[in-house]
Amino acid sequence: VFACWMWAHGGLTTAEKLGLALTVAMVAGISINTAHELGHKRSAHERWLSKLALAQTCYGHFFVEHNRGHHVRVATPEDPASARLGESFWAFLPRTVWGSLRSALALERARLARAGRPFFSLHNDVLNAWAFSTLLFGALVAVFGPGIAPWLAVQAVVGFSLLEVVNYIEHYGLLRQGGPDGRLERCRPEHSWNSNNVASNLFLYHLQRHSDHHANPTRRFQALRHFDELPELPSGYAGMILLAYAPPLWRRVMDPRVVAHYGGDVARANIHPPARARILAQHGAI
Repeated sequence: VFACWMWAHGGLTTAEKLGLALTVAMVAGISINTAHELGHKRSAHERWLSKLALAQTCYGHFFVEHNRGHHVRVATPEDPASARLGESFWAFLPRTVWGSLRSALALERARLARAGRPFFSLHNDVLNAWAFSTLLFGALVAVFGPGIAPWLAVQAVVGFSLLEVVNYIEHYGLLRQGGPDGRLERCRPEHSWNSNNVASNLFLYHLQRHSDHHANPTRRFQALRHFDELPELPSGYAGMILLAYAPPLWRRVMDPRVVAHYGGDVARANIHPPARARILAQHGAI
């Protein structure tokens, strides 16, 4: 609310308004992480609070897609939130944003159909989550004027982009293998990158202990465990986010780690299709 007042009446220059929007977006990114923690809980009030925390970024469909989509398809080519070896963050971002949206709508449509309920109803977890955003943004624009709308949009986009860069980091290049019967193996601890960096863990509810989170999604963040033998990031999320924004640096740091994780057999990694031939040839896999 204070940011909206500053955008509307604070006499800020355009650059200052942009700076304020980016600052608010940082808060929004932390808010999404709070929503992530609450959305995994079983109690109804915590799950509703998760939707409320997503309102600032208009990303309410994350509540559906993350729990019922990502946690089912993680570390597979079908998961829009699992980054592929050779895929830059800037290529991943539109794929995950639109893919996650489509997935959430499809999942919720199927759930409601099984329950014999219409898609357009208060029971739709995507639509009722988006309703929080509509009410929030509508109220703010009504009070402070339409001039704040562009800055609300900026903070929302940057805010959910912070979520997606974390998604990019968490499973980059990792792939669940198929069994003799053609079925994928269950999600295992080695299908997530981890970090035990103290500062990032404090800010992000131990999200960096990501393998334990996928193994025990409802476990509260205070109880998540770190295991030294699991895939390990060279830095905490803050440092890795900066690397992800610079694809050549990211590839230099992370691609060798993915290859090493698979003992040099790069064909076992989740490879970005446009880069597949180049990566396989580079490592003598074809």
